[in-house]
Amino acid sequence: MSRVLIWDLPTRLFHWLLASGFSVAAVIALLLGDDSPLFPYHSIIGLTLAFMVGLRLIWGVLGTRFARFSSFAFGPRAVLGYLAGVARGTGSRHIGHNPASAYAIYALLGLILALAVTGIMMGTGNESVKEIHEFLAYAMLAVVGTHIFGVLVHTIRFKENITASMVHGRKSGDHSVGIRSARPVVAVVFLVITGAWTLSLLARYDPVTQQTTLPILGTRITLGEAETESTGDTPDSRHDEDRDDD
Repeated sequence: MSRVLIWDLPTRLFHWLLASGFSVAAVIALLLGDDSPLFPYHSIIGLTLAFMVGLRLIWGVLGTRFARFSSFAFGPRAVLGYLAGVARGTGSRHIGHNPASAYAIYALLGLILALAVTGIMMGTGNESVKEIHEFLAYAMLAVVGTHIFGVLVHTIRFKENITASMVHGRKSGDHSVGIRSARPVVAVVFLVITGAWTLSLLARYDPVTQQTTLPILGTRITLGEAETESTGDTPDSRHDEDRDDD
């Protein structure tokens, strides 16, 4: 079999931007904490990832063959059968997403959106969802870890470097199953739109109040706890204290 194009460029860009973005956001939130001056950027990254997921949902309907959700819409029985086959060493190879990775993708997309929704709710003053947001973050880490483990198992079992295939887009297969184009124009549009969304969030971000405004929606949200809010020490209050001392 020859090497044929399977993954289009928009799908590959989404994959690596999602992986790198979530990694940075997780490091900021879990290692640096919400007291870090970088914490608001964890929220901006999360909002960008959610926007990307929205674009990915569109591409899952309009995209190339293996980017479409219809190409990896496996039922639970197919997932169990695939996992049992891998455990026995008899699992079948899939040119696109296998049943296990398909469900991991569904979970990742859903968790990103849920994290964004709960994050926005917190940013508009609804602190009751904080524990839900944290649970979703750890669930995301669990799914990511399981996905990475699955990639390693697949690589060893089928002697196929599927991580590299998500870089160059090619896998071993018959020419009849490959896609004709990597869709570079769509990839450029994806980057431009995503970049515009992110730059808009950054341009509207006020580091003093730690607030930004969501593009299009116009909703103003808090990305962290502003120093003046956490200490109660505002310029007016300091002035009043000085006047009382006199």
